[in-house]
Amino acid sequence: MDYSQFLSTVSAAREATPTRVTSELAAKMFSVIFFAGGMPNLDCLPMKNASITLRDGTMVEIGDELMKIALQYCPTEGIQTLLSWFEDLQMKLHNPPTANYTHEEGRMKICVTAGCQDGLSRVYEMLVNPGDSILLEEPNFPGTLSALRPLGCNIIRVPTDAHGIIPKALREILSKWKARNTHKRKMLKFLYTVPNGSNPSGSSLTTERKKEIYKLAQEYNFLIIEDDPYYFLHYEKTKAPTFLSMDVDGRVIRGDSFSKILSPGLRIGFLTGPAPLINKVIQHMQSSTMQTSTFTQVTVMQLLNKWGQKAFLEHTDRVAAFYKKQRDAMLAAADKWLKGLAEWYIPTAGLFLWIKIKGISDSYEMATKKAMERGVALLPGRGFMLDQSEPCPYVRVSFSLVSPDQMDQGFRTLAEIIREEQCENNGE
Repeated sequence: MDYSQFLSTVSAAREATPTRVTSELAAKMFSVIFFAGGMPNLDCLPMKNASITLRDGTMVEIGDELMKIALQYCPTEGIQTLLSWFEDLQMKLHNPPTANYTHEEGRMKICVTAGCQDGLSRVYEMLVNPGDSILLEEPNFPGTLSALRPLGCNIIRVPTDAHGIIPKALREILSKWKARNTHKRKMLKFLYTVPNGSNPSGSSLTTERKKEIYKLAQEYNFLIIEDDPYYFLHYEKTKAPTFLSMDVDGRVIRGDSFSKILSPGLRIGFLTGPAPLINKVIQHMQSSTMQTSTFTQVTVMQLLNKWGQKAFLEHTDRVAAFYKKQRDAMLAAADKWLKGLAEWYIPTAGLFLWIKIKGISDSYEMATKKAMERGVALLPGRGFMLDQSEPCPYVRVSFSLVSPDQMDQGFRTLAEIIREEQCENNGE
Protein backbone atom coordinates (compact mmCIF):
# COMPACT_ATOMS: atom_id res chain seq x y z
CA MET A 1 0.00 0.00 0.00
CA ASP A 2 1.15 3.54 -0.72
CA TYR A 3 0.98 5.03 2.77
CA SER A 4 2.24 8.41 1.60
CA GLN A 5 -1.22 9.17 0.19
CA PHE A 6 -2.66 9.25 3.72
CA LEU A 7 -0.08 11.53 5.33
CA SER A 8 -0.73 15.15 6.18
CA THR A 9 1.66 17.73 4.75
CA VAL A 10 3.23 18.27 8.18
CA SER A 11 3.72 14.56 8.84
CA ALA A 12 5.18 13.92 5.38
CA ALA A 13 7.81 16.58 6.11
CA ARG A 14 8.88 15.03 9.44
CA GLU A 15 12.22 13.27 9.66
CA ALA A 16 13.84 11.23 12.40
CA THR A 17 15.61 13.34 15.02
CA PRO A 18 19.33 12.41 14.97
CA THR A 19 19.88 13.10 18.68
CA ARG A 20 17.22 10.68 19.90
CA VAL A 21 18.27 7.35 21.38
CA THR A 22 17.54 4.42 19.08
CA SER A 23 17.00 0.83 20.20
CA GLU A 24 20.35 -0.14 18.70
CA LEU A 25 22.17 2.71 20.44
CA ALA A 26 20.50 1.99 23.78
CA ALA A 27 21.73 -1.60 23.62
CA LYS A 28 25.34 -0.40 23.29
CA MET A 29 25.29 2.37 25.89
CA PHE A 30 27.24 0.42 28.51
CA SER A 31 29.67 -1.30 26.14
CA VAL A 32 31.10 1.68 24.27
CA ILE A 33 32.61 5.07 25.12
CA PHE A 34 29.34 6.94 24.98
CA PHE A 35 29.94 10.40 23.54
CA ALA A 36 26.66 10.25 21.60
CA GLY A 37 23.93 11.05 24.10
CA GLY A 38 23.12 14.28 25.94
CA MET A 39 21.90 12.36 28.96
CA PRO A 40 22.17 13.18 32.65
CA ASN A 41 24.78 11.37 34.73
CA LEU A 42 22.87 8.92 36.91
CA ASP A 43 25.15 9.63 39.88
CA CYS A 44 23.51 13.07 40.09
CA LEU A 45 19.95 11.71 40.33
CA PRO A 46 18.40 11.13 43.77
CA MET A 47 16.43 7.87 43.43
CA LYS A 48 18.16 4.53 43.88
CA ASN A 49 15.48 1.79 44.02
CA ALA A 50 11.77 1.29 44.66
CA SER A 51 9.26 -1.36 45.62
CA ILE A 52 5.50 -1.47 45.07
CA THR A 53 3.09 -3.63 47.09
CA LEU A 54 0.29 -5.25 45.12
CA ARG A 55 -3.18 -5.87 46.57
CA ASP A 56 -2.37 -9.54 47.11
CA GLY A 57 0.66 -8.59 49.21
CA THR A 58 3.33 -9.48 46.65
CA MET A 59 6.01 -6.97 45.74
CA VAL A 60 7.15 -5.47 42.45
CA GLU A 61 10.79 -4.47 42.81
CA ILE A 62 12.78 -1.90 40.88
CA GLY A 63 16.34 -2.59 41.98
CA ASP A 64 19.43 -0.40 41.66
CA GLU A 65 20.34 -1.51 38.12
CA LEU A 66 16.80 -1.36 36.80
CA MET A 67 16.34 2.07 38.37
CA LYS A 68 19.20 3.30 36.18
CA ILE A 69 17.05 2.41 33.16
CA ALA A 70 13.90 3.88 34.75
CA LEU A 71 15.58 7.26 35.36
CA GLN A 72 17.21 7.62 31.95
CA TYR A 73 16.02 8.46 28.44
CA CYS A 74 14.93 5.52 26.31
CA PRO A 75 14.08 4.93 22.63
CA THR A 76 11.05 6.97 21.61
CA GLU A 77 9.04 3.91 20.62
CA GLY A 78 9.53 2.39 24.08
CA ILE A 79 11.69 0.01 26.08
CA GLN A 80 12.34 -3.06 23.96
CA THR A 81 11.40 -5.55 26.69
CA LEU A 82 8.01 -3.90 27.13
CA LEU A 83 7.46 -3.67 23.38
CA SER A 84 8.17 -7.39 23.09
CA TRP A 85 5.62 -8.10 25.84
CA PHE A 86 2.99 -6.05 24.00
CA GLU A 87 3.83 -7.76 20.70
CA ASP A 88 3.36 -11.20 22.27
CA LEU A 89 0.03 -10.05 23.74
CA GLN A 90 -1.20 -8.77 20.37
CA MET A 91 -0.22 -12.04 18.72
CA LYS A 92 -2.14 -14.06 21.31
CA LEU A 93 -5.25 -11.90 21.33
CA HIS A 94 -5.46 -10.74 17.70
CA ASN A 95 -2.86 -12.59 15.57
CA PRO A 96 -2.63 -9.79 12.98
CA PRO A 97 -2.01 -10.98 9.39
CA THR A 98 0.51 -8.13 9.05
CA ALA A 99 2.87 -9.62 11.65
CA ASN A 100 4.93 -11.30 8.91
CA TYR A 101 4.62 -8.62 6.23
CA THR A 102 7.53 -6.53 4.97
CA HIS A 103 7.92 -2.93 6.08
CA GLU A 104 6.56 -1.67 2.74
CA GLU A 105 3.55 -3.99 2.98
CA GLY A 106 2.66 -2.54 6.38
CA ARG A 107 4.29 -4.94 8.84
CA MET A 108 2.82 -4.70 12.34
CA LYS A 109 4.70 -2.31 14.58
CA ILE A 110 4.02 -1.07 18.13
CA CYS A 111 4.98 2.08 19.96
CA VAL A 112 4.31 2.97 23.59
CA THR A 113 2.30 6.15 24.24
CA ALA A 114 1.22 8.22 27.23
CA GLY A 115 -2.24 6.70 27.10
CA CYS A 116 -4.50 5.89 24.18
CA GLN A 117 -5.71 9.47 23.72
CA ASP A 118 -2.15 10.76 23.43
CA GLY A 119 -1.25 8.27 20.72
CA LEU A 120 -4.43 8.71 18.72
CA SER A 121 -4.17 12.52 18.80
CA ARG A 122 -0.81 12.12 17.06
CA VAL A 123 -2.40 9.75 14.55
CA TYR A 124 -5.05 12.35 13.65
CA GLU A 125 -2.37 15.00 13.10
CA MET A 126 -0.36 12.52 11.04
CA LEU A 127 -3.26 11.92 8.66
CA VAL A 128 -5.35 15.09 8.44
CA ASN A 129 -4.87 18.17 6.32
CA PRO A 130 -7.42 21.00 6.52
CA GLY A 131 -10.33 20.11 4.25
CA ASP A 132 -9.75 16.33 4.37
CA SER A 133 -12.79 14.14 4.97
CA ILE A 134 -13.02 11.59 7.78
CA LEU A 135 -15.76 9.28 9.03
CA LEU A 136 -16.78 9.36 12.67
CA GLU A 137 -19.38 7.28 14.47
CA GLU A 138 -21.99 9.27 16.40
CA PRO A 139 -22.37 9.68 19.36
CA ASN A 140 -18.68 9.97 20.20
CA PHE A 141 -16.24 10.71 23.00
CA PRO A 142 -15.77 14.50 23.49
CA GLY A 143 -11.98 14.08 23.72
CA THR A 144 -11.94 12.71 20.17
CA LEU A 145 -14.12 15.54 18.91
CA SER A 146 -11.93 18.17 20.58
CA ALA A 147 -8.82 16.65 19.01
CA LEU A 148 -10.28 16.55 15.50
CA ARG A 149 -12.20 19.81 15.21
CA PRO A 150 -9.15 22.15 15.28
CA LEU A 151 -7.59 20.22 12.39
CA GLY A 152 -10.15 21.71 10.00
CA CYS A 153 -11.32 18.40 8.57
CA ASN A 154 -14.73 17.59 7.13
CA ILE A 155 -16.23 15.25 9.72
CA ILE A 156 -18.88 12.95 8.27
CA ARG A 157 -21.16 11.47 10.93
CA VAL A 158 -21.91 7.75 10.72
CA PRO A 159 -25.08 6.55 12.50
CA THR A 160 -24.97 3.76 15.07
CA ASP A 161 -27.38 1.55 16.97
CA ALA A 162 -27.09 -1.04 19.76
CA HIS A 163 -24.52 -2.94 17.66
CA GLY A 164 -22.36 0.02 16.67
CA ILE A 165 -21.88 1.41 13.16
CA ILE A 166 -24.67 0.48 10.74
CA PRO A 167 -22.92 -0.85 7.58
CA LYS A 168 -25.88 -0.14 5.28
CA ALA A 169 -25.91 3.51 6.36
CA LEU A 170 -22.13 3.70 5.98
CA ARG A 171 -22.35 2.36 2.41
CA GLU A 172 -24.98 4.96 1.51
CA ILE A 173 -22.77 7.72 2.94
CA LEU A 174 -19.75 6.47 1.00
CA SER A 175 -21.70 6.18 -2.25
CA LYS A 176 -22.99 9.75 -1.98
CA TRP A 177 -19.55 11.05 -1.01
CA LYS A 178 -17.95 9.36 -4.02
CA ALA A 179 -20.58 10.78 -6.38
CA ARG A 180 -19.90 14.30 -5.11
CA ASN A 181 -16.12 13.98 -5.34
CA THR A 182 -15.59 11.99 -8.55
CA HIS A 183 -13.71 14.75 -10.33
CA LYS A 184 -12.05 16.37 -7.31
CA ARG A 185 -9.37 13.72 -6.65
CA LYS A 186 -10.22 13.76 -2.98
CA MET A 187 -10.02 10.77 -0.67
CA LEU A 188 -11.43 9.77 2.67
CA LYS A 189 -8.61 9.47 5.17
CA PHE A 190 -10.07 7.22 7.85
CA LEU A 191 -13.01 5.85 9.79
CA TYR A 192 -12.77 6.23 13.58
CA THR A 193 -14.60 3.68 15.73
CA VAL A 194 -14.70 2.42 19.32
CA PRO A 195 -15.68 -1.21 18.63
CA ASN A 196 -16.24 -2.37 22.22
CA GLY A 197 -18.30 -0.47 24.80
CA SER A 198 -18.40 2.74 22.82
CA ASN A 199 -18.27 5.88 24.95
CA PRO A 200 -21.04 6.97 25.53
CA SER A 201 -23.42 4.46 23.96
CA GLY A 202 -21.96 1.19 25.27
CA SER A 203 -22.51 -0.45 21.86
CA SER A 204 -20.16 -3.11 20.47
CA LEU A 205 -19.67 -4.06 16.84
CA THR A 206 -20.53 -7.61 15.80
CA THR A 207 -18.21 -9.81 13.74
CA GLU A 208 -20.39 -9.53 10.65
CA ARG A 209 -20.54 -5.76 10.85
CA LYS A 210 -16.77 -5.54 11.19
CA LYS A 211 -16.32 -7.68 8.10
CA GLU A 212 -18.71 -5.47 6.13
CA ILE A 213 -16.99 -2.30 7.31
CA TYR A 214 -13.54 -3.65 6.45
CA LYS A 215 -14.73 -4.51 2.92
CA LEU A 216 -15.98 -0.94 2.55
CA ALA A 217 -12.58 0.34 3.69
CA GLN A 218 -10.97 -1.75 0.95
CA GLU A 219 -13.49 -0.63 -1.67
CA TYR A 220 -13.21 3.09 -0.86
CA ASN A 221 -9.56 2.98 0.28
CA PHE A 222 -9.64 4.52 3.74
CA LEU A 223 -7.87 3.57 6.97
CA ILE A 224 -9.62 2.29 10.10
CA ILE A 225 -8.70 3.73 13.48
CA GLU A 226 -9.71 1.14 16.06
CA ASP A 227 -9.79 2.85 19.45
CA ASP A 228 -10.41 0.03 21.93
CA PRO A 229 -9.96 1.23 25.55
CA TYR A 230 -12.74 -1.10 26.78
CA TYR A 231 -11.54 -4.28 25.08
CA PHE A 232 -10.83 -5.91 28.43
CA LEU A 233 -14.14 -4.72 29.89
CA HIS A 234 -16.32 -6.94 27.73
CA TYR A 235 -19.22 -8.75 29.37
CA GLU A 236 -20.10 -11.42 26.82
CA LYS A 237 -18.52 -14.88 26.87
CA THR A 238 -16.88 -14.31 23.49
CA LYS A 239 -15.60 -11.14 21.85
CA ALA A 240 -15.89 -10.37 18.16
CA PRO A 241 -12.56 -10.48 16.30
CA THR A 242 -10.89 -7.09 16.14
CA PHE A 243 -10.24 -5.09 12.99
CA LEU A 244 -6.55 -5.70 13.66
CA SER A 245 -7.11 -9.45 13.45
CA MET A 246 -8.69 -9.16 9.98
CA ASP A 247 -6.29 -6.53 8.61
CA VAL A 248 -5.02 -8.24 5.45
CA ASP A 249 -4.22 -4.90 3.77
CA GLY A 250 -2.36 -3.17 6.58
CA ARG A 251 -4.95 -0.38 6.89
CA VAL A 252 -5.77 -0.58 10.63
CA ILE A 253 -4.26 1.53 13.40
CA ARG A 254 -5.29 0.21 16.80
CA GLY A 255 -5.09 2.03 20.12
CA ASP A 256 -4.92 0.03 23.35
CA SER A 257 -5.16 1.41 26.87
CA PHE A 258 -4.37 -0.02 30.32
CA SER A 259 -5.99 2.86 32.20
CA LYS A 260 -9.09 0.90 33.23
CA ILE A 261 -7.26 -2.27 34.28
CA LEU A 262 -3.96 -0.98 35.74
CA SER A 263 -4.25 2.75 36.44
CA PRO A 264 -5.07 5.96 34.55
CA GLY A 265 -2.33 7.58 36.65
CA LEU A 266 0.34 5.45 34.99
CA ARG A 267 -0.50 7.10 31.65
CA ILE A 268 0.49 4.24 29.40
CA GLY A 269 -1.01 2.83 26.24
CA PHE A 270 0.26 1.61 22.90
CA LEU A 271 -0.45 1.89 19.19
CA THR A 272 -0.33 -1.05 16.79
CA GLY A 273 -0.35 -0.49 13.06
CA PRO A 274 1.57 -0.48 9.78
CA ALA A 275 5.25 0.30 10.35
CA PRO A 276 5.40 3.21 7.85
CA LEU A 277 2.62 5.00 9.75
CA ILE A 278 3.74 4.12 13.29
CA ASN A 279 7.20 5.44 12.37
CA LYS A 280 5.63 8.80 11.54
CA VAL A 281 3.97 8.85 14.98
CA ILE A 282 7.37 8.12 16.54
CA GLN A 283 8.92 11.01 14.60
CA HIS A 284 6.20 13.29 15.98
CA MET A 285 6.95 12.11 19.53
CA GLN A 286 10.67 12.74 18.99
CA SER A 287 9.92 16.43 18.52
CA SER A 288 7.41 16.74 21.38
CA THR A 289 7.36 14.49 24.46
CA MET A 290 10.47 12.61 23.22
CA GLN A 291 9.17 9.43 24.88
CA THR A 292 6.64 7.98 27.27
CA SER A 293 7.86 8.11 30.89
CA THR A 294 10.64 5.54 31.27
CA PHE A 295 9.82 5.18 34.96
CA THR A 296 6.22 4.29 34.08
CA GLN A 297 7.37 1.84 31.42
CA VAL A 298 9.73 0.08 33.83
CA THR A 299 7.03 -0.11 36.52
CA VAL A 300 4.50 -1.63 34.11
CA MET A 301 7.16 -3.92 32.64
CA GLN A 302 8.07 -5.30 36.07
CA LEU A 303 4.41 -5.87 36.93
CA LEU A 304 3.67 -7.64 33.65
CA ASN A 305 6.83 -9.74 33.88
CA LYS A 306 5.92 -10.75 37.43
CA TRP A 307 2.43 -11.79 36.36
CA GLY A 308 3.16 -13.26 32.97
CA GLN A 309 0.51 -13.29 30.24
CA LYS A 310 -1.74 -15.83 31.97
CA ALA A 311 -1.98 -13.95 35.28
CA PHE A 312 -2.43 -10.66 33.43
CA LEU A 313 -5.44 -12.01 31.54
CA GLU A 314 -6.83 -13.50 34.74
CA HIS A 315 -6.58 -10.02 36.28
CA THR A 316 -8.48 -8.48 33.34
CA ASP A 317 -11.18 -11.13 33.76
CA ARG A 318 -11.59 -10.20 37.43
CA VAL A 319 -11.87 -6.52 36.55
CA ALA A 320 -14.45 -7.26 33.86
CA ALA A 321 -16.45 -9.41 36.30
CA PHE A 322 -16.58 -6.53 38.79
CA TYR A 323 -17.85 -4.05 36.22
CA LYS A 324 -20.35 -6.57 34.87
CA LYS A 325 -21.92 -6.71 38.35
CA GLN A 326 -21.96 -2.92 38.39
CA ARG A 327 -23.64 -2.86 35.00
CA ASP A 328 -26.26 -5.40 36.06
CA ALA A 329 -27.03 -3.42 39.22
CA MET A 330 -27.51 -0.25 37.17
CA LEU A 331 -29.76 -2.03 34.69
CA ALA A 332 -31.86 -3.30 37.59
CA ALA A 333 -32.20 0.23 38.97
CA ALA A 334 -33.11 1.56 35.52
CA ASP A 335 -35.78 -1.12 35.10
CA LYS A 336 -37.18 -0.27 38.52
CA TRP A 337 -37.41 3.52 38.14
CA LEU A 338 -37.12 4.55 34.49
CA LYS A 339 -39.39 2.12 32.61
CA GLY A 340 -41.82 4.12 30.51
CA LEU A 341 -39.83 7.30 31.12
CA ALA A 342 -36.69 6.49 29.15
CA GLU A 343 -35.13 4.06 26.70
CA TRP A 344 -31.74 2.35 26.71
CA TYR A 345 -30.05 -0.80 25.51
CA ILE A 346 -27.82 -3.18 27.39
CA PRO A 347 -24.12 -2.27 27.04
CA THR A 348 -21.98 -5.32 26.25
CA ALA A 349 -18.74 -3.62 27.26
CA GLY A 350 -17.45 -0.40 28.79
CA LEU A 351 -18.68 1.69 31.71
CA PHE A 352 -21.73 3.58 30.48
CA LEU A 353 -25.48 3.55 30.05
CA TRP A 354 -26.77 5.86 27.28
CA ILE A 355 -30.30 6.86 28.21
CA LYS A 356 -32.84 8.54 25.94
CA ILE A 357 -35.34 10.56 27.96
CA LYS A 358 -38.90 10.39 26.61
CA GLY A 359 -41.05 13.48 26.25
CA ILE A 360 -38.24 16.04 26.07
CA SER A 361 -36.20 17.34 23.15
CA ASP A 362 -33.08 18.31 25.08
CA SER A 363 -31.56 17.05 28.33
CA TYR A 364 -29.03 19.83 28.88
CA GLU A 365 -30.75 21.92 31.54
CA MET A 366 -32.19 18.87 33.23
CA ALA A 367 -28.75 17.27 33.55
CA THR A 368 -26.60 20.29 34.30
CA LYS A 369 -28.97 22.16 36.61
CA LYS A 370 -31.98 20.29 37.95
CA ALA A 371 -30.30 16.92 38.54
CA MET A 372 -27.17 18.53 39.98
CA GLU A 373 -29.25 20.62 42.40
CA ARG A 374 -30.71 17.36 43.75
CA GLY A 375 -27.34 15.69 44.15
CA VAL A 376 -27.21 13.65 40.93
CA ALA A 377 -24.42 14.23 38.39
CA LEU A 378 -25.24 13.29 34.78
CA LEU A 379 -23.65 14.22 31.47
CA PRO A 380 -26.03 15.71 28.87
CA GLY A 381 -25.98 14.08 25.46
CA ARG A 382 -25.12 17.25 23.53
CA GLY A 383 -21.43 16.98 24.36
CA PHE A 384 -21.17 13.65 22.55
CA MET A 385 -22.67 14.88 19.26
CA LEU A 386 -20.89 16.49 16.32
CA ASP A 387 -23.25 19.48 16.34
CA GLN A 388 -23.46 20.42 19.99
CA SER A 389 -25.96 23.19 19.27
CA GLU A 390 -28.65 20.68 18.32
CA PRO A 391 -31.11 19.50 21.02
CA CYS A 392 -30.35 16.02 22.34
CA PRO A 393 -32.64 13.97 24.62
CA TYR A 394 -29.87 11.63 25.84
CA VAL A 395 -27.85 11.53 29.06
CA ARG A 396 -24.81 9.43 29.85
CA VAL A 397 -24.44 7.73 33.21
CA SER A 398 -21.45 5.71 34.40
CA PHE A 399 -21.70 2.67 36.65
CA SER A 400 -17.99 2.52 37.51
CA LEU A 401 -17.90 4.32 40.88
CA VAL A 402 -21.42 4.29 42.33
CA SER A 403 -22.82 1.64 44.68
CA PRO A 404 -26.09 -0.22 43.95
CA ASP A 405 -27.80 1.85 46.66
CA GLN A 406 -26.60 5.06 45.00
CA MET A 407 -27.83 3.78 41.64
CA ASP A 408 -31.27 3.15 43.12
CA GLN A 409 -31.40 6.54 44.81
CA GLY A 410 -30.05 8.40 41.78
CA PHE A 411 -32.48 6.84 39.31
CA ARG A 412 -35.39 7.44 41.68
CA THR A 413 -34.46 11.13 41.72
CA LEU A 414 -33.99 11.13 37.95
CA ALA A 415 -37.46 9.62 37.49
CA GLU A 416 -38.98 12.43 39.58
CA ILE A 417 -37.19 15.05 37.49
CA ILE A 418 -38.27 13.44 34.21
CA ARG A 419 -41.92 13.44 35.30
CA GLU A 420 -41.67 17.10 36.22
CA GLU A 421 -40.10 17.91 32.86
CA GLN A 422 -42.78 16.00 30.99
CA CYS A 423 -45.52 17.80 32.91
CA GLU A 424 -43.98 21.19 32.09
CA ASN A 425 -43.72 20.28 28.41
CA ASN A 426 -47.36 19.17 28.39
CA GLY A 427 -48.46 22.38 30.08
CA GLU A 428 -49.79 20.63 33.16
